[in-house]
Amino acid sequence: MPPPAPPTEVLPAVRVAVLLSCTLSALGCGLLVATHALWPDLRSRARRLLLFLSLADLLSAASYFYGALRDFAGPSWDCVLQGALSSFANTSSFFWTMAIALYLYLSIVHAARGPRADHLFWVFHVVSWGIPLAITVAAVTLNKIGYDASDVSVGWCWVDLEAEDRLLWLLLTGKLWELLAYVTLPVLYLLVRRHINRAHEALSEYRPICEARPPQPCASAAAAVADKKLVLVPLVFIGLRVWSTVRFVLTLCASPLVRAPALVLLHGVGNTFQGGANCILFVLATRAVRKRLFALCRLCRCCPQPSALSPAGPPKPPTTSQTRDSGLPR
Repeated sequence: MPPPAPPTEVLPAVRVAVLLSCTLSALGCGLLVATHALWPDLRSRARRLLLFLSLADLLSAASYFYGALRDFAGPSWDCVLQGALSSFANTSSFFWTMAIALYLYLSIVHAARGPRADHLFWVFHVVSWGIPLAITVAAVTLNKIGYDASDVSVGWCWVDLEAEDRLLWLLLTGKLWELLAYVTLPVLYLLVRRHINRAHEALSEYRPICEARPPQPCASAAAAVADKKLVLVPLVFIGLRVWSTVRFVLTLCASPLVRAPALVLLHGVGNTFQGGANCILFVLATRAVRKRLFALCRLCRCCPQPSALSPAGPPKPPTTSQTRDSGLPR
């Protein structure tokens, strides 16, 4: 691997865009968590996986926000802490994203249900939390997390580019799993979609997973919505993450293009907006959840303010004439 390129300048406009993206992503993750807490009937197994993905994305957005706001100019203790948190959260997010795709594939194509699915959840937890934690602890212990001159980040810290084996740790702390997701997600979702296209009469098997709503009489419309989501999930993931991969390759080649402002902007927004994209796909673009959110907003808007309430005290009984006029029984 060639020597690291000179530090990349993060323009103020790029930093503002990254901070805004982190904020929107955190709000999106919070909305996903809130819908899970508010409506128990929407807590399908797939949406439980989405909850854990949202927690990982929330931690990732928070750590990226601190890194972009701090805009590290050299190694420091908080640089290592922020780099460790973002490495753990980012890697965990990759694993949970692949876990959702694998669960949909097994539950739809192979009809994994009951205790078998519960055991699968334990495996997901061990892999999606345990492997990132083990890698992050090892990286911190061996002093591999540190200042990267924004050549493979946008203001935050990741792997110390002065380390001799930096390529190994760049792969272990994120890039290897990201590249694996690029291949795994499209393959699994294409297999699921092919199964659905071959068996539209079995729509009741996958609608609760993809749409989280009770069966509807119009099966073809529900199938079209599910098909669109199955295509959008891998496309959105790759569309957001591919820019960091491009800069990673350019860094390996010591190319000056790694410092191009447009590429730095795409990298910063793409890496930090995953939680917001998931919120759009699984909350705002999911009719059942969207209708409940709108109903909740209307309810909050229509609630009377305390100042508008009548003075405290027991209500007075209606007079005889009022009772007769209102049609109530006397």
